[in-house]
Amino acid sequence: MEDQIEALERSADITGGGQINLANLTDGLRAEREQGITIDVAYRYFATPRRKFIIADTPGHIQYTRNMVTGASTANLSIVLVDARLGVIEQSRRHTCIASLLRIPHLVVAINKMDLVDWSEERFLEIRDQFEEFLPRLDMKDVKFIPISALDGDNVVTLSERMPWYHGPTLLDHLETVHIGSDRTLDGFRLPVQWVNRPANPADPELHDFRGFSGQIAGGIARVGKKVIVLPSRLCTTIKEIHTAQGAATEAFSPQSVTLVLEDDIDISRGDLIAGLNTPPGSSTELQANICWMHPRPLQPGRKYLLKHTTQTVQAIVTSIEHRLNFTDLEAESTPAELALNDIGEIRLKTSKPLHFDGYASNRLTGSFILIEQGTNATAGAGMLFAPKELVKPEYVDFAI
Repeated sequence: MEDQIEALERSADITGGGQINLANLTDGLRAEREQGITIDVAYRYFATPRRKFIIADTPGHIQYTRNMVTGASTANLSIVLVDARLGVIEQSRRHTCIASLLRIPHLVVAINKMDLVDWSEERFLEIRDQFEEFLPRLDMKDVKFIPISALDGDNVVTLSERMPWYHGPTLLDHLETVHIGSDRTLDGFRLPVQWVNRPANPADPELHDFRGFSGQIAGGIARVGKKVIVLPSRLCTTIKEIHTAQGAATEAFSPQSVTLVLEDDIDISRGDLIAGLNTPPGSSTELQANICWMHPRPLQPGRKYLLKHTTQTVQAIVTSIEHRLNFTDLEAESTPAELALNDIGEIRLKTSKPLHFDGYASNRLTGSFILIEQGTNATAGAGMLFAPKELVKPEYVDFAI
């Protein structure tokens, strides 16, 4: 934004060479500017003629891993910045591994500061080979390596004349053209009910009996006439009407927010799930998940928490800690006694009532949850569920009886 640029020009952040320190566009905290590091997640919006963007600038230091997970949890693409002088370090492996755990479908490895290694193609290829040694273990399918020098914008927006050996796209070209349309979960309709919509206008005869169920579609496509199952009641019905912010529609898809009207009068409330009849979710009180621990008090087996999944909250107990991830060698440490702040590991939980969910790998919305500390309501951890072992079995009911 022009006012942000003007503010940097007026501030004392202009370097001796007269150049604006663009890092301060996202590093807004005083501690970040003093120490030259990113601490908090900063969101910045911009657009080009081809696409709109939201940048989530996340910290790299291990003590702020929880902030990195928070910022990356909704991303379509992750850019891992690598210092060409240092090559692949523990921080590079950690961020790449977290991007894989969060199922971010696209990864760009931006090898920066190429000006400090004399624009060396050999150094670029060496760092790329270091990454490709461990990438196959992380199940990253779309990875792009781009050499850049952010100081003068080489290969950021325009191709650099100082790296004639590079024949790929610039960073912005790649961001504008990477295909993300197929990243959305279009299989398996899911609508976690957020609100029962009853208009407060009984005088209007058209709205007198209106009863809709509002929420954000978490997966799949809703169509008028589509058969659905309501959970946990397991009753089946048909979508009668679809209402969006633009008016009535015949279909809607993730991530639209809609209000559905069903053919049959079923008892549905906040926290229930409306799902596709042919693609039901899993259902269980026994859960297995990867979790990033965000609380100063360590996670230990036997502790009780509130578990928030989509629009419902249930009580849960951690039954075991299976392993903790070691970011140095990306190996799992078996059966640790606890998970400390910023640790990532695999746990098992038991909930007070069944959850209806998908594996995080197939649906990032219905496959994720947070643990909340009872009493303080502090967010203690963010989890990614494994694929369910049992799927919901629909029960057909003849509402005409």
